[in-house]
Amino acid sequence: MKRLIFLLFATVVMCDVMAQEIVAHRGYHAGDGCEENSIAALRAAQDAGAYAVTCDVNMTSDGTLIVVSGPWLGKRDDPDRLNVQRTDFVTLRSKRLANGEVVPTLDEFLAVVAESPTLRVFIDIKSHATPQIESEVARKVTSAVKMHKLQERVSYLSMRQYLCSELVRLVPSGSEVIYLGGNLTPEYAKGLGYTAIGYSIDVFKRLPRWVDEAHKLGMKVGIWMVNSDEDALWALGRGADYITTDRPAATERAIR
Repeated sequence: MKRLIFLLFATVVMCDVMAQEIVAHRGYHAGDGCEENSIAALRAAQDAGAYAVTCDVNMTSDGTLIVVSGPWLGKRDDPDRLNVQRTDFVTLRSKRLANGEVVPTLDEFLAVVAESPTLRVFIDIKSHATPQIESEVARKVTSAVKMHKLQERVSYLSMRQYLCSELVRLVPSGSEVIYLGGNLTPEYAKGLGYTAIGYSIDVFKRLPRWVDEAHKLGMKVGIWMVNSDEDALWALGRGADYITTDRPAATERAIR
């Protein structure tokens, strides 16, 4: 009888562990030719059978959604670096990423995501100059997701409370909206209509109770950036639903 109870307990624990998903931050970009947020990094994640990737979205000065972290394109010491939100799309496309690719549009990125039947994408919308611009970006992002028929495979993320609240208003019921700012209690975030919180590992190490509080409210929890085995095991032990990392293969080995 004791052995049966132990086996049942072990099965439950394993189910909990396997439910925790690894999210590749800006794709699989550690290999040759795989720059962050590039199509190559996205395809590498697909080839590796990743559960999900994140991508960063900014809007150019002439209204095109592009996948780039920003706010600058180019290294700090590059005299020709460009502010992506203050530059027109054609000019940005003339500047190559480190792997030789051009900056992808969100439409181009989502078209590749749609080639896979299972890959999820976590769209991280960056802050913009005004609430009016952010509302426009939110509308355009949700429209692009709908056009590519990816509503069931997209989660929406932002550091900006205003953007998350706009997304709650715009997305279909049941869509995942994840607040990244790190400053709201789970109860407050839930009251705003957000379905998950995704805070840095430093925040959760200071306030580990927030993981349990979020789960009790029916919210999911993401932890970033988890780039060491030690942090991966900590996030695993706390019961994070999503573990976001720059080293997905190594993190997978650490927690499995």
